[in-house]
Amino acid sequence: MERPRKKLVFENGRVFAGEGFGADADAVCEAVFNTSMVGYQEIFSDPSYCGQFVCMTYPLIGNYGLAADDYETKTPRIGGFIVREYNDSLSNFRAARTLSEVMEEHGIPGIAGPDTRAITRMLRSEGSMRALLTDADTPDAAALERLAGTPVPHDQVARVSCKKPWRCRTANARYSVVAVDCGVKHNIIRSLAARGCDVTVVPYDTPAKAVLAMEPDGLFLSNGPGDPRDVPEAAALVRALQGRLPIFGICLGHQLIALANGARTYQLKFGHRGGNHPVKNLLTGRIEITSQNHSFAVDPESLSRTGLTVTHQNLLDGTVEGLENTDKRLFSVQYHPESAPGPQDSAYLFDKFIASIEAFLTERGDRDAEAY
Repeated sequence: MERPRKKLVFENGRVFAGEGFGADADAVCEAVFNTSMVGYQEIFSDPSYCGQFVCMTYPLIGNYGLAADDYETKTPRIGGFIVREYNDSLSNFRAARTLSEVMEEHGIPGIAGPDTRAITRMLRSEGSMRALLTDADTPDAAALERLAGTPVPHDQVARVSCKKPWRCRTANARYSVVAVDCGVKHNIIRSLAARGCDVTVVPYDTPAKAVLAMEPDGLFLSNGPGDPRDVPEAAALVRALQGRLPIFGICLGHQLIALANGARTYQLKFGHRGGNHPVKNLLTGRIEITSQNHSFAVDPESLSRTGLTVTHQNLLDGTVEGLENTDKRLFSVQYHPESAPGPQDSAYLFDKFIASIEAFLTERGDRDAEAY
């Protein structure tokens, strides 16, 4: 099948040509790059990519299709895919559909053929920037004018969060956890369920009173897209509940915990996205290879007088990768221990959350310490 001719026009004026796949539609999004060599389905369905074009540095995408059990959300929100070579010849016996079919169903465009190495080097050198994916015959001047006239979105979390609470029930559950959905990945819920948690997923703007009415044993703050300062409701929830429940935050949840305690966040030049980021656990000295996807980071100079201690540090650029306040049973990491896709070095963090819940329940009198 002949594919439509498309092009990418970046804010800096550079233009890259290629062929379209997925939805035959125009889109304006922030362009970022991901260095993962596998796991394009998990990346495609990660809600944290809402409103972003993802340029994959691995050259061949689409060749193993999409499997029904591997989605990270039911409704993909990624802005679009930029790939060197797209292939629909499925090699995975588990594949149910092609990537292009699902992209078309959800109105998500893609472009195959541009020099993804050149795009990646440009974004690395100049920083993440917006681009327009459009028909090849769109005049460059008109494309740049459209880019300049398209406002930067600040509602990504509201777009990906659930609209009402829903529950993941676990057989013989020992714990009840409320997960604040800022764009939660399904493998996070699977990881909690595998450790005996019933998980109630709630919208990002759920008030503290409503959470407490559910009588949870712990609170989880999820990953999600955009600037953490755009979701003050979730930061307010942390302020209201820290010290009252064990709390664990991942990615955006990590940033929200920092903001809730008076720290600052800032935007990275081109962000961290991939499955090969080395992080040092400052508590143990252990090095973890981690999966990451974020544009913002916590300012370390703003952490004094917050009560938060830095527990993990990125070995590539020194950014803050983990925070903790033991007095409040509160901790967070900037990376993704659920590992979908990515290495599994950090799965112990879910066990740490369970241990914090156990200690909390024992202290509260809901557990007989000798029985466990």
